[in-house]
Amino acid sequence: MKKTFYITTPIYYPSGKLHIGNSYTTVFCDTLNRYKKLRGYDTYYLTGMDEHGQKIETVAKELGRDPQQHVDLIAADTKKLWQLLDIEYDDFIRTTEDRHETVVADIFEQLLGQDDIYLGHYEGHYCIHDESFFTETQLEDGNLCPDCGRPTKLVKEESYFLRLSKYEDWLLEFIEQNPDFITPETRKNEVVAFIKSGLQDLSVSRTSFDWGVKVKSNPNHVVYVWIDALSNYITALGYGSKDTTLYDKYWKGDEVIHVVGKDILRFHAIYWPIMLKALGVPVTFKLYAHGWYMMKDGKMSKSKGKVVYPDDLVPKYGLDAMRYFLLKEIPYSGDGVFTPEDFVARINYDLANDFGNLLNRTINMINKYFDSKVTKPAKSYFEVDQELKDKITETIELYRSDMDELKVSSAILNLWSLISRTNKYIDETMPWVLAKDESKRDELNSVLYNLVEALRHIGVLLRPILVDASEELFAQLKIPATLRTWDALSFGLLEDVTVTDNPVPLFPRLDKKQEEAFIKDLLNQKKQKVKQEEAKPKEEAFITIDDFAKLELVVGLIKDCKAHPNADKLLVSQVDTGDRVRQIVSGITKYYTPDDMIGKKVVIVKNLKPVKLRGELSEGMLLAGSNKKTLEVIELNDLNPGDKIS
Repeated sequence: MKKTFYITTPIYYPSGKLHIGNSYTTVFCDTLNRYKKLRGYDTYYLTGMDEHGQKIETVAKELGRDPQQHVDLIAADTKKLWQLLDIEYDDFIRTTEDRHETVVADIFEQLLGQDDIYLGHYEGHYCIHDESFFTETQLEDGNLCPDCGRPTKLVKEESYFLRLSKYEDWLLEFIEQNPDFITPETRKNEVVAFIKSGLQDLSVSRTSFDWGVKVKSNPNHVVYVWIDALSNYITALGYGSKDTTLYDKYWKGDEVIHVVGKDILRFHAIYWPIMLKALGVPVTFKLYAHGWYMMKDGKMSKSKGKVVYPDDLVPKYGLDAMRYFLLKEIPYSGDGVFTPEDFVARINYDLANDFGNLLNRTINMINKYFDSKVTKPAKSYFEVDQELKDKITETIELYRSDMDELKVSSAILNLWSLISRTNKYIDETMPWVLAKDESKRDELNSVLYNLVEALRHIGVLLRPILVDASEELFAQLKIPATLRTWDALSFGLLEDVTVTDNPVPLFPRLDKKQEEAFIKDLLNQKKQKVKQEEAKPKEEAFITIDDFAKLELVVGLIKDCKAHPNADKLLVSQVDTGDRVRQIVSGITKYYTPDDMIGKKVVIVKNLKPVKLRGELSEGMLLAGSNKKTLEVIELNDLNPGDKIS
């Protein structure tokens, strides 16, 4: 009976077009899925879209769309992208589907009924973009989101909470007993440290928006992303439905792998296993959190135009060039960097020179010296023959080990080491010299046969990675289908070999300067487009006189001022506003020292809700004007503390 293998990508958020970072995860999973198929596993590959939430509501409204229309369009575009990248997924789950929403609602009620979820109130700084709450100590100066840098909003609302704290000890013990549960090791260490700092119960519902799964027993609440999105890994398999065949087969099978980016590590390593434990569902998965694709000047950013899309490059450079670059450039526990120079270099040196030229040279020599045909030699003629065979055996084992440990980049490096060794074999045996001596025909035939066998093995190992080029290699060498399999990785299985008499280079060399300039121009066009959008006149957001009247603006006299003890950018001022002295925290240390501020008469928003900023209470806001170069506090001369501004 075949072993089972179930692999998942995270479900992607449909706020916009997916870039090479998202594509890396999907290609990575596709490669592992193809590898397991090659090994004879019964595989199931899931990807999809996370289609609920306030951000979707907001983005759809800005674009003049209904939320469902918006997610339908993005889902269609995403499926086109996966088709372009030849992704062999088995299911594409969308959280707006009935098969998912129905089960999510039931899951919530089960957890609520057994008191793993309870009703309370949440107050905190919320980032709509990241759909996350942050404590004051986590915020950047100015109440900015620590992840995306956007302003957060102070929110207080009724909320249901998942009792994470109840399962803290269980999760630590589970991780300790399953050392390969989270990889790489550095990510596991991050998770353990986070758990040991103390888990806070997790807010898992919202009342501030409607676009989501309603809580059955309290429809004023929408099930929040953690329970909604994370559940996809089992709802897609039929968990909670009448037909649990896939769930029983794959979730309870031999291998379950979740592949995610390191930015969503905590959600999958903490929230998800605790949810499963509470539901009584076995925690069968292993989690791999990979690094990011970066640009030379930092993280990819659509808002800044620093982004690369696969559909800009695949039509021009081919599917395999894109897949190869994506898979090779991110190491097992690190980040990768996209540059035009590196992308072109990988095509020219790795694919065209090392690999493609090896195949082309071999076929051309067989055509030239043996009229397209070589036969299996009766014996070995050179010491390096055995060295080549040993290298092939070693590479197969390293490749298998790397792929089983999700080290795809390492597997590629080891495979290219075999390609280099095979190229060296040509230089060592010098077929062109052997061809000049009629008595060396058998030796020459042996060398060329060995090259074909080496290429056949390389082709088999490349099948999960270079999906087009591997098939083209088999076609040009006319390798029978039965010898293109994992079980056929044994040297000498080929008998007579008849290669094509019309070889075509798999990867033609590129003009380095021309192609680098083309890609740089693509990137610059994106940056220019962002600048043009930013330069467009913004539609004025009008307020009414009633809105303005809600502000209580008064004169304040700064009696004392000091640096914030826990934040370099903040000043803490004691301000006389006529009725009393109140404390106000301001992010202005770049422009003012405490001594500069003492004695100033300034304009204060008196009725701003008090809030703690890095542990210091702020009871108002100090008004200032700014531009790109400087900031100036608004000062007054003849008015007194408490005088009204209108």
